[in-house]
Amino acid sequence: MESRWKMRVIAITIGTVMALSIVYSAHLRRRRRKQKRSRSSCYLQSDQTKPQQAFKRVLADNSYSPFKHLKLNESGEENALNSHPYEAEISALLENPQLEFSFLNGSTDSKMSEEYTWIETESQLKELLGVLSKERVFAVDTEQHSLRSFLGFTSLIQISTQKEDYLVDSIALHDSMGVLRTVFADPSICKVFHGADNDVLWLQRDFHIYVVNLFDTAKACEVLSKPQKSLAYLLETYCGVSTNKLLQREDWRQRPLSKEMVQYARMDAHYLLYIANCLIAELQQQDTEISCPDDKFNFVLEASRRSNMICLQLYTKEVEAFPGESAASSLSSRHLNSQGGVSSISCKTQFQDLVRRLCAWRDLMARVHDESLRYVLSDQAIVTLADRAPMTSAEIFSTITQADLSVELSFNSFLLSPSPVVCSHLNDVCSLLQDKIGNFNDLFPMILQKCLGPGGSCPFSVLNYALLVNCNLKVTVASKQNGERSSKQAARKSSRDLFVQKFSCKSPVYHNCRIYANDGRLLCYCDRRKLEWYLLRDLAKLMDENPPAIMLLFEPKGRPEDEDNDFYIQSKKNICVGCGEGNHYLRYRIIPSCYRIHFPEHLKSHRSHDIVLLCVDCHEVAHAAAERYKKQVAAEFGIPLFVSKVVDSKQAQVISGSSESATNLEEAGVSPLQLRTAAMALLRHGPRMPSKRREELKQIVMSYYGGREITEVDLEMALLVGMSPHERRRLEKKKGLSFKQSILPNVEQENNIGCMETSSIVDASELSALDGSHNTEVKACCRKEDRETDADVGDSSICADSGIDGEISSTKGNANSDEYGVSDTKGVNVVNSEDNCESRSPSDGTVDLYHTKHDGTARHKHNSKLSLLGHGPHGKQVVDHLQKEYGDDGIRQFCQRWRQVFVEAVHPRFLPAGWDVMHSGRRDFGEFSVYNPAKKPSATGKD
Repeated sequence: MESRWKMRVIAITIGTVMALSIVYSAHLRRRRRKQKRSRSSCYLQSDQTKPQQAFKRVLADNSYSPFKHLKLNESGEENALNSHPYEAEISALLENPQLEFSFLNGSTDSKMSEEYTWIETESQLKELLGVLSKERVFAVDTEQHSLRSFLGFTSLIQISTQKEDYLVDSIALHDSMGVLRTVFADPSICKVFHGADNDVLWLQRDFHIYVVNLFDTAKACEVLSKPQKSLAYLLETYCGVSTNKLLQREDWRQRPLSKEMVQYARMDAHYLLYIANCLIAELQQQDTEISCPDDKFNFVLEASRRSNMICLQLYTKEVEAFPGESAASSLSSRHLNSQGGVSSISCKTQFQDLVRRLCAWRDLMARVHDESLRYVLSDQAIVTLADRAPMTSAEIFSTITQADLSVELSFNSFLLSPSPVVCSHLNDVCSLLQDKIGNFNDLFPMILQKCLGPGGSCPFSVLNYALLVNCNLKVTVASKQNGERSSKQAARKSSRDLFVQKFSCKSPVYHNCRIYANDGRLLCYCDRRKLEWYLLRDLAKLMDENPPAIMLLFEPKGRPEDEDNDFYIQSKKNICVGCGEGNHYLRYRIIPSCYRIHFPEHLKSHRSHDIVLLCVDCHEVAHAAAERYKKQVAAEFGIPLFVSKVVDSKQAQVISGSSESATNLEEAGVSPLQLRTAAMALLRHGPRMPSKRREELKQIVMSYYGGREITEVDLEMALLVGMSPHERRRLEKKKGLSFKQSILPNVEQENNIGCMETSSIVDASELSALDGSHNTEVKACCRKEDRETDADVGDSSICADSGIDGEISSTKGNANSDEYGVSDTKGVNVVNSEDNCESRSPSDGTVDLYHTKHDGTARHKHNSKLSLLGHGPHGKQVVDHLQKEYGDDGIRQFCQRWRQVFVEAVHPRFLPAGWDVMHSGRRDFGEFSVYNPAKKPSATGKD
């Protein structure tokens, strides 16, 4: 009985499982059929949430045709595409600006009432036109929607007069907004905007409305040198109201608008007239206060001129050589740089090809469905799809969903992932990823025919119809005929090309010339100049001409294999060591110059191991990693990257004599860069500046001089504070005069009378935000010096250490010291916030400066040859510390750390054979070589 019962239970269980399987299979079949039906038709067939589908006429469609501006020629002749229809009227305002800027009559209350007028019919719009035609000025603002539209469209226009606020429903009145064209183009009526750059273009794009006679409150803020120029700042400053700028990102298509959205929209335009009146009063006050007979600068007219220059802008559509080309290039570059490259060239090519296909598909889908690119498919989803290359529909869905979840976006909370566009055209995505589309150029017509052709799945609209009309024309041809790329893309490309042209190596760096010992063993590779030097002095004989090779006629001191330097007996290619780029390359120092220039000569002379070639893109990656690691070094050694404050030495002596010298000295002074910028601005534009701004800059310079009144000579002297000799020479060349003769006092006379001018430096940490600007300037200043100090960077000889070679090195060493030569401003007192200041004057008239602890022990000696505007003092202190604590081994380990940083950042795949992170740099020097450590005391005795 028991066995029968068990068999019955088992049979029931099996039957239940089979029944459930059958039911589930049927459910899956129904679901797949439903998904197939939904994918066969476009989601737009049932989507009624896009108001632009009701537009009967659009001026800017989603095709690749150029935008056609309004033509005013009654003769019917076409205006040039780049011709502004009101250029004559705007030019007249620029030449003879109107001087009537009294926008408000009497003391007007700026408070906003509850009443406003909603304009949604054509008759109301014509009534508004009558009202505005009688005004001398009115304020305007617009609200845009861009998420569910390819080009975007104006959803709301706010117009305020002195008496009333109007909200114009530009969605309902889209086809009738041209009614307001005449009043906006009337040069006798001033239109007040804030930040009108985009508004002017949007009005042209959607309604052919061109603004003539504009006053931009943001431009007025620029002329007045306001600390901020945002509308939120002006509302709080002049009207005492705050606004929630997050509402700007709301969906302004929705009707009716919420109470908060109405309030926000009204506020943006209502207060503009009052704010404009306040700003113009300040501009007029500046003109009254600064009344120089020779000064032609007029604050009111300048604000008017800058505002009306905005009116001359013309809207243009961005046209690319192929759909999505710029986005694909940007995404590929960012991803590969962030990953440090890929494992092989084939993987890199496959990834870039998939990104290009997906970006092209996204661009075309966005145009067909009138959706933004981010709505169709996010950037992160494209990168993830190209990286993983999923094959099935389920894998594609999962990949896109995971990619979107990993990115925090403001619109992520209400966006579907994958988007309806992807769901409706999933087969296209699968074909792209599986490379089923043979010729990539066939992608454009194939997708258009599939979507908009006979029996196509997507509905027609005024926005996508022109795409189908011109589908027989290749995009590449259309782009050449219909316009150039956007100005931003062209500017980026031009900037990069200019950088490559200016800073890349103009000739091959590695000549791969060979030097052999007299026994026939290869000593090293070098450049042609070194070979010629030996040949001219009969110290070698020519063995081969192509490539050149010589044999020394004397016995060199060392051999590469004796010193574990196989790197120097390898030929080297003139390509980027990171990616293999051979069309352009720059020298890159793996050990930054701020440290390397302070290495002992025997550790850096003829040492080209740590100087490699990089293309612009790899150079950018390596430089960013180096800057990050510098900050780690600064934190590790407790040595700040920059000199934070400087103060005139006379003032430092006064402060040091007080009982609270340490506290006072820390609070005194100013950043060297701030001091230099303020002095330069006062010298150039002082009389024309707003009084408030001029006083702010004067206070910066006065804080360096201890608060006393300053003269023009003081300003000229302030320009030189902290400059290296190289920076000083650049300034002299730029200004066409010699500061050594015309500005700097005679040092010898000062020594005789005991009044030499020096500067004290307060080492604080409050200026870390200036790291980037400091570093940029220092890098530019050191470029030339880097090239000069490493003339033999391409092919360095490690074995030519005869006495003759020592003479060459000695000469070069003197030249280098001149490049970093003694500054005309001798002696800089360096003080930490917890340290005392001690100045010592040796017999030669210079001033030696020390970091001195409270116990009186000298911590670091400051080198007055260094620029105080960059990392030079930091590098000097770090190298001195390493050498004092660990000797040459400490320097070698420090170099190995930097090589590791370089390898982890760039992932170089084309390094020369023999290059090694653990390279010791050990080298033996001849008896007469100036780099022989045994000669160091005599060689550096003058220091």
